Amino acid sequence: MATSGLPLSNGIPIFSGMKRFHSQLLKWYRANRREMPWRNTSDPFAIWVSEVMLQQTQVNTAIPYFNRFITAFPTPAALAEASEDDVLKLWEGLGYYARARNLQRAARQVVQLFNGQVPSDKASFQSLTGVGPYISAAVMSIAFGRPAAAVDGNVKRVLSRVTMNDAPVNAASSHAVYQPIADRYFNPNAPGDHNQAMMELGANVCQPKTPRCSQCPVRQMCTAYKQDAVVQYPKVEQRKKVPTRHIAVGVIQKGNQLLICKRKPDGLLGGLWEFPGGGVEKDESAEAACVRECKEEVNLTVRVTGKLTTVRHAYSHFKIVMDVFMCAVQNGRVRLRGPVACQWVRPAELGRFAFPGANHKFIPLLLQALELQSQLKSEKQ
Repeated sequence: MATSGLPLSNGIPIFSGMKRFHSQLLKWYRANRREMPWRNTSDPFAIWVSEVMLQQTQVNTAIPYFNRFITAFPTPAALAEASEDDVLKLWEGLGYYARARNLQRAARQVVQLFNGQVPSDKASFQSLTGVGPYISAAVMSIAFGRPAAAVDGNVKRVLSRVTMNDAPVNAASSHAVYQPIADRYFNPNAPGDHNQAMMELGANVCQPKTPRCSQCPVRQMCTAYKQDAVVQYPKVEQRKKVPTRHIAVGVIQKGNQLLICKRKPDGLLGGLWEFPGGGVEKDESAEAACVRECKEEVNLTVRVTGKLTTVRHAYSHFKIVMDVFMCAVQNGRVRLRGPVACQWVRPAELGRFAFPGANHKFIPLLLQALELQSQLKSEKQ
């Protein structure tokens, strides 16, 4: 860790102008903070929901989701009582669906253990499903005024530059490195505003590739700025190249209905609906994989009637190339092996269900193909 001659406290660079750092930061934040719906409420549940959504999601993307979600589920009790399908449908497109499932499980714990009130003490709140150090610190400080420094990616970047810390901000160990630094720079007299100011500073000024140092309220207290080394920070670990998986999917038709299946509640995309399919094995064609997967997953022998499209989609740790086939049932009765539920639905009903993003990339084309198919059938009659 570079320290550039600064005095240390437990190995953490400090400086004598901490009060100035706090005052300049808060003055800037209160004059420049963005309008967000969760900043207009003191409701701890709404603040909690917003912080869960803002993990892995940009503010502008999260706002409409937040508004819809909190309107549908204004209290922990309302969320606890909802069906998982309704919750996931409102989360659809936001990604990282474990956040939604964990939030609902935590809401049920709040109802069962805390009379429906979000607990205001750190230990109780951190006992809830999905509540880690960041969510805990953010909600405790913003909703309840508790002194807890929140550390997200924006905060790590700010602290990396302010202290010229060489620890990669994307490393698995980075939270353990930057939490003590955040604690040292924390303003206990304005817990919620300080945390939001640090995050706002990282998001709007101390940006990764194009830092706006001329607009930074604490640049005179930033070691990297004073040493003309801002662009050298933060340090990051190079990520390994993500693998690509080949997937085959079957849109199984029976009359004017399509078969959709629900994924297991846990794991990647847990609880979402999708069309049957799976991985293409070595030396296997995508069409053959589609037929095999339909038999293995839902016990139906199908005949591929045509290829709809190829979809490419990226997840956080891998990419997929998905070949989508139209299929007709030859024989068999649905028996599930993998999915936890299935339904035969009309094309117009697909919008009722929450699907993964990769499915949404071909559903519009599917609806067009089915409409054309229906028109051609009508013309022949």
